[in-house]
Amino acid sequence: MAAPMLRWFCSGRRFAFAWVGCGSCHRRGPPTGSTSNGKRGQSSVAQQPHITAQKPRKGECEWAAVVGLEIHAQIASNSKLFSGSQVHFAAPPNSLVSFFDASLPGTLPVLNRRCVEAAVMTGLALDCHINRKSLFDRKHYFYADLPAGYQITQQRLPIAVNGSLAYSVCVGRKPSQMVTRTVRVKQIQLEQDSGKSLHDDLRSQTLIDLNRAGIGLLEVVLEPDMSCGEEAATAVRELQLILQALGTSQANMAEGQLRVDANISVHRPGEPLGVRTEVKNLNSARFLAKAIDYEIQRQINELENGGEILNETRSFDYKLGCTVPMRDKEGKQDYRFMPEPNLPPLLLYDSGSLPSGADPKQVINVDQLRERLPELPRVTRERLVREYGMLPQHSFALLNEVGLLEFFQNVIKETRAEPKKVTSWVLNTFLGFLKQQNLAVSESPVTPSALAELLDLLDRKAISSSAAKQVFEELWRNEGKTPAQIVAEKNLELLQDPEVLERLCRSTLEAHPDVVRGPRGGAVTQAQWLRAEGGLRLTPAPLLPCPAVQRRVLTTASPVSSVILQLFFSVFS
Repeated sequence: MAAPMLRWFCSGRRFAFAWVGCGSCHRRGPPTGSTSNGKRGQSSVAQQPHITAQKPRKGECEWAAVVGLEIHAQIASNSKLFSGSQVHFAAPPNSLVSFFDASLPGTLPVLNRRCVEAAVMTGLALDCHINRKSLFDRKHYFYADLPAGYQITQQRLPIAVNGSLAYSVCVGRKPSQMVTRTVRVKQIQLEQDSGKSLHDDLRSQTLIDLNRAGIGLLEVVLEPDMSCGEEAATAVRELQLILQALGTSQANMAEGQLRVDANISVHRPGEPLGVRTEVKNLNSARFLAKAIDYEIQRQINELENGGEILNETRSFDYKLGCTVPMRDKEGKQDYRFMPEPNLPPLLLYDSGSLPSGADPKQVINVDQLRERLPELPRVTRERLVREYGMLPQHSFALLNEVGLLEFFQNVIKETRAEPKKVTSWVLNTFLGFLKQQNLAVSESPVTPSALAELLDLLDRKAISSSAAKQVFEELWRNEGKTPAQIVAEKNLELLQDPEVLERLCRSTLEAHPDVVRGPRGGAVTQAQWLRAEGGLRLTPAPLLPCPAVQRRVLTTASPVSSVILQLFFSVFS
């Protein structure tokens, strides 16, 4: 797959990039640091990146950027990959460590069936070929939080290979101008996670927590088919949604359940690929986009100034908005891969090759797992657009927030309001309040039933749109009250009885004769004050229509509107 070209130009200290030929991923200036939203459990990334197209300028240098990703997803299981230790986030340090996790002599690994099923389901969802036979290997390296001195992984023959991941990006200024792109999935492999090193700079010491050691990981390797940070971040976000839909991983980046390593290089079109650098342990989609864009910019700047790119590992400093060196990779590390002697080959079956009389608890049937696959995010978005007539960008917004789609569907089930109105209220009003308060959908004080009841009141014209917003604000502040109770307490219901409305209009007009005389002289502001004083829905104007037009308006208006208009014409004529 040919990489899109990047054009680089410098104006003072500001740099910009734009794809040429297939849209662009535009950046202005170096990336800046930002904070992730840990409370809501999801890092947000724009599903519709701002895209521009720029014409080449004389003297500009053409570059092509190449980006590949290695994504580590923590498997959602009750126990670890090869031991019975529980998996629990934020448990006391070293409280969930078995003898095998601590690598005590004589301990042996026992493969977790749930982790294998999660890997197979993820492979099927990404259109991978599932290897009926896969192998485990030892990857040797020394680090303090790796007690055994090696990691059990699948280097030679992973469980799934040759898949694809489709994601959508925007190619114009309008959010509706979206195209689907595909990145190849090289392989999916099972492996152990390492422990966690906690560096105490004040005491100049490092503490080790082995609670994470041995937790099952899915390593998803994406081919270098991407060209900028927004593409990579959008692809990771799509994979995150797929893993959550499958239930194979919670993929909460704020809790370290989804970590990304990015491999980045630049080269001139037609020339061999450049030397790549690896940016490690990116735990936010936003930081991923910023790190990649900064690294592309840094490499082009280095080459333009006569320097060279080192094959090194770097990390992203979100506070400074730049990547910094970690360690040199020029001397290739020898991991001394060898077959894992304590684990036999992992064999999978389908319905046709299943051994007769086999214990279902001891074998894994790929066909049965395929039947258990849920609706994937791409199919869900297509269904939302087809069933409810919503815009594609609205379907993305519903899926991007954890629990928002379920909330929307529950409101749809309980209300008679049009789906478009429900979509507007959920995405604009409801989601806006959540963001203001930094809350997750599960923490919302407004339930789907309450919002559905409010939309029913609005749909049958029992309250106005402005009154509905007041009711929603009260629902947000006062848990336990129903919309009907709030409407009654605040006296927000629209008047439906013409006689009651006429008495209200006349009492207001008779109570303010000086103000009534004002509009005859053109004092519109006085009539507006009168309307506010009496709660009248009138829009007075200095000039009134002729009697014939007045009669036609009165005959076509509703009974309630007719009363208001009749009083208006009689008083202000």
